[in-house]
Amino acid sequence: MLSPAAASVPARTPSRPLRLYDSWWTVAAAGLVAMIVLTAGLWCSLHVRTDQTLHTAVLFVHLASLVLGFGAVLSADYYGLLWATGRCPLGEAIAATSRLHVPIWAGLGGLVASGLMLQPDLHSLLTQTKIALVALLTLNGLQAGLLGRRLAEATEPIGRGMTAWGGATALLSQACWWGAVAIGFLNTNR
Repeated sequence: MLSPAAASVPARTPSRPLRLYDSWWTVAAAGLVAMIVLTAGLWCSLHVRTDQTLHTAVLFVHLASLVLGFGAVLSADYYGLLWATGRCPLGEAIAATSRLHVPIWAGLGGLVASGLMLQPDLHSLLTQTKIALVALLTLNGLQAGLLGRRLAEATEPIGRGMTAWGGATALLSQACWWGAVAIGFLNTNR
């Protein structure tokens, strides 16, 4: 039999593990880790040399990753545009875009990993700009996950602030992806 004091203590609910999109702190920590990994990858790219056969294979992976990641981003932004123009409900747009996170991150990861093996000229201003765009794209993608979670948990109609946040996220994403693609094209034709 429980004592009266023990009976008055509320049962402790089990705590859930910390998740990536729980707060700005978790997103910032993930951003810091991502920038450290990118920096380490850039350092490694200075020491990796590929022969012509491996270079061709890595270039194929690079292009396939571009199709996967950028294609998924375009699809996600299309659903956001459909919602913003009143052509689909928010729940449908959130469901569609949440299913695209894996191909977006897989594409970006494949692009970064393969790009580091393509012997980038780290002294070139174009390459430095592309690296900055990729870093910004990564950070933007992390905060976009937090935005997606907040939109999914919203119980009231979405206000102007959240809509502006979504629009700015999509515009920044498009600018970074298109900028990196353009620089990649220019670098291959030099």
